[in-house]
Amino acid sequence: TSIVKDTKDKPEKSGAFNKRYITPSNFRLHYDRGDLPIMVNHNNGISISWKGNLFQKDQERETEFDYKLFLPIFVEGIREKTDPYRFLAIQGTFFLLEHVKDAIIKVIPDLIPPLKAALNTRDPEVISVALKVIQKLVLSSDLAGDVLVPFYRQLLPIFNLYKNKNSNLGDHFEYGQRKKQNLGDLVQETLEI
Repeated sequence: TSIVKDTKDKPEKSGAFNKRYITPSNFRLHYDRGDLPIMVNHNNGISISWKGNLFQKDQERETEFDYKLFLPIFVEGIREKTDPYRFLAIQGTFFLLEHVKDAIIKVIPDLIPPLKAALNTRDPEVISVALKVIQKLVLSSDLAGDVLVPFYRQLLPIFNLYKNKNSNLGDHFEYGQRKKQNLGDLVQETLEI
């Protein structure tokens, strides 16, 4: 016992919550080349518009749109931090998830690597968007939750890291709850869905 010295030094932080370097995504490359059928519309605010009216009903059938090709590119773009890439990727992802419905089952294995990359950035803004995309993905089809089960091992470690990331403000208000920016609550809501 006399050999052990008492120290008041704290151990170094592991850096588990430190933001990681975010590499440019393929979304940026495809958008800059003009491969994506999307553009920014500046009429009455900022919105997105699709080139060629891809989603308008044409004699009781929608024109064919390759979700398997474009949806993973848009989901990969959600980790972008600069506009217009970030805005277009997020809006395009949610728009496509609304329209893909039951065809999402075929695309889910292709969406896991970009979702995992977005979660691994450890950036709260990017993680909150990725969690909202996962929620929308599960709610878009009845079978989507069952198809996601084999991919839990890739997604759940980051969920585990941030599940207790809640602010204890005592009797004060946390205004981030209204916009679903509290990561702990967002992780819990995603797991419940």
